Amino acid sequence: MEPVVNYRTARWSSYIVAFLITALIFATALYLSNYFNARRVAEIQATQDNISIDILSTETQFDLLAEHSCADIAENSVLSNEIQPLASRLSYLETQPNVNEEELTRLKRYYSLLEIKDYLLMQQVAAKCNLKSVFILYFYSNKGDCKDCEAQGYALTGLSEKYPQLRIYSFDYNLGLSALQTLIDIHDVKDTLPALVVKGKVYYGLHTMEDIEKILPDLAKLATSTAATSTRR
Repeated sequence: MEPVVNYRTARWSSYIVAFLITALIFATALYLSNYFNARRVAEIQATQDNISIDILSTETQFDLLAEHSCADIAENSVLSNEIQPLASRLSYLETQPNVNEEELTRLKRYYSLLEIKDYLLMQQVAAKCNLKSVFILYFYSNKGDCKDCEAQGYALTGLSEKYPQLRIYSFDYNLGLSALQTLIDIHDVKDTLPALVVKGKVYYGLHTMEDIEKILPDLAKLATSTAATSTRR
């Protein structure tokens, strides 16, 4: 009987070792996931601080700079340098299973406020400096009730790359932020998502790049203006 006992002991030992190895791998993966998520949250918070300073600086510029500085203000928008990387990091965090939902929501609320602030500032710049700026407000949902929201996001990303002067602001419709709700109420945006607000008109459902280009013929003027500016430089 002794060989049988030894065999059983060896088998259980191998099970224990396998379990410990599996547990170690799982714990390591969980630790690394939490570590990198925490780093991304810290990076987002640092970026938010930078954007806040830039927004305050831009507001001060409006009071200090003369008309001949309009181009400098427009070309150095807060969005162009800071807010896009922040949006990419938030999009990544939204897909991660171990992210603190309360912290993520707080970051998204702050990000949405920054977007609204930048939107208002750049509207002032466009009016003051007679710029051909085009704005799109994009409302989406992360509750699993918007099957076309991801595709709409890709289409808008493609447009922003094609037309650098196009300004796109993305908002989680269900975020529960009072300032965002005011923006929704102003434009009377229903919860039929995705939804785009273009020149005060709301468009519901998925719109491709070609669809939006038809809605916004001004985009062709933006492309021409950008090309002319590049040639002069």
